[in-house]
Amino acid sequence: MSELAAGWPILSIVTFLPAAGAILILLARMSARGDSPGYDNGVKLLALFFTIATFIVSLFAFAAFDPANPDYQLTETVPWAFGMNYAMGVDTLAMSLVMLTTFLTPLCILASWVIEKQVSSYMVLFLVLETLMIGVFCAQDIILFYVFFEGGLIPMFILIGVWGGERRVYAAFKFFLYTLLGSLLMLVAIVYMIATAGTSNIPALTEYAQDGGFSPEVQIWLWLAFFASFAVKMPMWPVHTWLPDAHVEAPTAASVVLAAILLKMGGYGFLRFSLPMFPDASHVFTPFVFALSVIAIVWASLVAFRQLDMKKLIAYSSVAHMGFVTMGIFTGTIQGVQGAIFQMLSHGIISGALFLCVGVVYDRMHTREIAFYGGLVNRMPVYAAIFLLFTMGNVGLPGTSGFPGEILTMVGAFQVNAWVAAGAALGVIFSAAYALTLYRKVAFGVIENPKLDGIGDLDAREWVTFIPLVIATLVMGLAPSYVLDFTHNSAEAISTAFAGARP
Repeated sequence: MSELAAGWPILSIVTFLPAAGAILILLARMSARGDSPGYDNGVKLLALFFTIATFIVSLFAFAAFDPANPDYQLTETVPWAFGMNYAMGVDTLAMSLVMLTTFLTPLCILASWVIEKQVSSYMVLFLVLETLMIGVFCAQDIILFYVFFEGGLIPMFILIGVWGGERRVYAAFKFFLYTLLGSLLMLVAIVYMIATAGTSNIPALTEYAQDGGFSPEVQIWLWLAFFASFAVKMPMWPVHTWLPDAHVEAPTAASVVLAAILLKMGGYGFLRFSLPMFPDASHVFTPFVFALSVIAIVWASLVAFRQLDMKKLIAYSSVAHMGFVTMGIFTGTIQGVQGAIFQMLSHGIISGALFLCVGVVYDRMHTREIAFYGGLVNRMPVYAAIFLLFTMGNVGLPGTSGFPGEILTMVGAFQVNAWVAAGAALGVIFSAAYALTLYRKVAFGVIENPKLDGIGDLDAREWVTFIPLVIATLVMGLAPSYVLDFTHNSAEAISTAFAGARP
């Protein structure tokens, strides 16, 4: 596979192949009647084909990638505009997130088979969104990164606003404005950095920064500008309030992408920019980030326990789990950074699966109220078993992918501040309380609601959607070294840059 990938602009192919599918769907819509069920199914199959093809091409890129090499690989550079270049390249951190994106998107298309309104527009937006998400992780030019980073807001804004729930317009605008306003400060900082360093190339900017190009005082302002964007994207407490509304109103597949991929862009930004480029400022703000992370872990877990809507409960769970990510990143230790990367990948799998679990029963009953359900194990035993696995993963049960990331971030935190680790451990206890309570109320007991008497178990499409996620959860939990060995070089480089800075 690596020989086949050699000589090809494979990152560009992976990035823009979904967009090519979107263009093809638009051309088909212009030349065909779109008022028949057969047409809609054809559009869905075409979207599924292009997302699967993108995943297959990403496997070629993965095979051509050498995890032992700490440098950027599969690089592409083409002159672009105003002295900037179209530059693509990946290290182990970026490659792992690219694979997560291409792995999950076909499953999201399968989950979108229930969409009946404006199907071609929906699929076009989803394919464009995949292109923009992959581009964020592949971009080696900071302006190109910003274009992809902000561009992803548009299709997600439309997906929530058109195909969402009753309060979809409110949720869409809240999501858009929160994330856009935070990123405007980052744009100002990017312009300053390019003017000062004379380059927009991310590796060159990193080298310039680590050679002392930005003074500690300047780093403070640059760090804050980037933090304003990445903290909202994660989201960190207290700028998280857009997330529960967006999740509740978004269609199921959009919720999956939002939790599994878009939130990870904030963590990726901290790992790619904040620690390597502004290590002095990162040291200064570490106590601040620790405080926000522990508050997020504990507070969001307590709020999740009180939720009546399944989606909103899982949304607050995401806020808590992202607290582990930011805590691990800013420990600056190899264990903490490794744990944060692993947690991002694991949360992408588990949170996506949990939103799909909610989508299964919502598609049948058209409600997400926890009180509506109960006793589903009697009518949906396979669904109940799968839901239980992902609940255990969300709790961090050993043997699932949720465990290695959480334990590593706490080990890293303990090396720096034992009180921070203790606060995070308290959050683990609370997460078990709300997750197991949710499962008990939905799956166990007798069926008291007569409307549930005829509910059916998973169909073939849902089986195909969940099996890859089950396998990924178990493989990452039972053999975490596959991921940890792969991401080690990136984690070590970030940890070294942070440790070498002036405390």
